Amino acid sequence: MPTPSDLPPHPDDERRHFLQLALGTGFALAVSPASATVITTDSQNLSTGPVGVPVNGEILPAYMARPANAKGTLPVVLVVQEIFGVHEHIQDLCRRLAKAGYLAIAPELYFRQGNPREYPSTEELLAKLVGKVSDQQVLQDLDATLAWTHSHGGDSERTAITGFCWGGRIVWLYAAHTDAIKAAAAWYGKLTASSSAMTPRHPLDLADQLKAPVLGLYGGLDSGISLDTVKAMQDKLAKAGSPSRLIVYPDAGHGFNADYRPSYNAAAAHDGWAKMLAWFADHGVKP
Repeated sequence: MPTPSDLPPHPDDERRHFLQLALGTGFALAVSPASATVITTDSQNLSTGPVGVPVNGEILPAYMARPANAKGTLPVVLVVQEIFGVHEHIQDLCRRLAKAGYLAIAPELYFRQGNPREYPSTEELLAKLVGKVSDQQVLQDLDATLAWTHSHGGDSERTAITGFCWGGRIVWLYAAHTDAIKAAAAWYGKLTASSSAMTPRHPLDLADQLKAPVLGLYGGLDSGISLDTVKAMQDKLAKAGSPSRLIVYPDAGHGFNADYRPSYNAAAAHDGWAKMLAWFADHGVKP
């Protein structure tokens, strides 16, 4: 009689191993070591870990966190990664949302192109990986992730999205892409840039096409996103009659919510997080 070690791996075990490898733990190489201000959220009373989302015959790895033993469906928050992928900071943000009563899920949106954790610098990561990821692919993967949540305990009538840096830009695009979400929060996402085949349009181009209200959270000292650009976005939103709103924290720079980096601004991060949760609740996405 064969022993367990003689038996071939069970398909579920192989899939779980694949997902764990695809997501991994810890911080991306380009941003290690983590700053002393890093926040760690435990998994007590939560159900957390890697999940697989089917997309066109492939399996999209994602990190999911939700309250354990919840009764009924849960409000959903899609969490869109920074350029560094779904590393420890993004996973921690999912746990924070789960502690607040949400099913939070962060799909690894570069999984076809490579592993963002392995690149030693932001510049190399941008040049060799991020530039190969199209907006069309990302929006499709977010659609699939959202559909997955609705068949795994998520409430299709209470769905929101948030994202950070690279993901902040994607939040604006997704709010113009679908009416399946009720609210959105974009953290220091770039509002405009040169167009390309991979990134044909930008948030400033889509200000009058938003299907969900967006809360934009920006830093007044952000060297990569000028206040003139923020003002242009505010003007376009006002002209379109959009309920979307932009908040600027004068003393914060780019990445002010990234507690694992020197850019962290605790006051702005805490206020922005509270305003995001209130924004979701005000638009019907609340536990």
